[in-house]
Amino acid sequence: MGSRTLICAMLAATVLYGFATSALGTPPSAAASGEQVVVWLRENADSLRWMVWALTVTGPLLAVAFALLRRLLPAPHGDVFLIGGIGIIVTTAVQSWTWAGLALHADRIEPATARAVLDVAVFWGPVLTGATVTMMLPVTLLALGAGSRLPRWLGILGVVAIVEQVAETVTIFGTTGFTEPGGAMNLQLGAALVWAWLLAFALWAGLRGPESPPSVA
Repeated sequence: MGSRTLICAMLAATVLYGFATSALGTPPSAAASGEQVVVWLRENADSLRWMVWALTVTGPLLAVAFALLRRLLPAPHGDVFLIGGIGIIVTTAVQSWTWAGLALHADRIEPATARAVLDVAVFWGPVLTGATVTMMLPVTLLALGAGSRLPRWLGILGVVAIVEQVAETVTIFGTTGFTEPGGAMNLQLGAALVWAWLLAFALWAGLRGPESPPSVA
């Protein structure tokens, strides 16, 4: 029953996350002017509400997935994994508040205010790297350790994703282009790698996961 619940929760979360990403589209860049931000908000206010709705519904599904996956891990690995998962849910909620607030009165918001508030929202990606690494690192270490029942390929995929996430912290200092906060490195490359890792972990665990926590090497 738990395995079916895990698979269903993660697949549903993936569909909703894809919908949220599609609804957001291509947001204004970090270099966009306040006037450009206001024009974009007015054109996309309804889509932003749908994005926030999808992310809101995704939260409980991810909570179920994180709780069930934690049961496969020994302490303290499972605890660290869960803390990272909670960080992802909480920071996503805060980012959603920001987008929803911008969309609420998009027809009346001042350009300078819109730009300042959006500056808060775009740093979701750069700061989220701390939570994602916290989530993936303990599982990756277990998977690469001798005698672990976690698959080695999950550890290799984890290394790739973690290296990208560590490199992605450069977006904290970025201003334009690929490495700008809230840009392609955050929302496309980094998000895709982390979600692929989480989905792979959940599907493996739901289909062939161990019945008891794997031992620490």
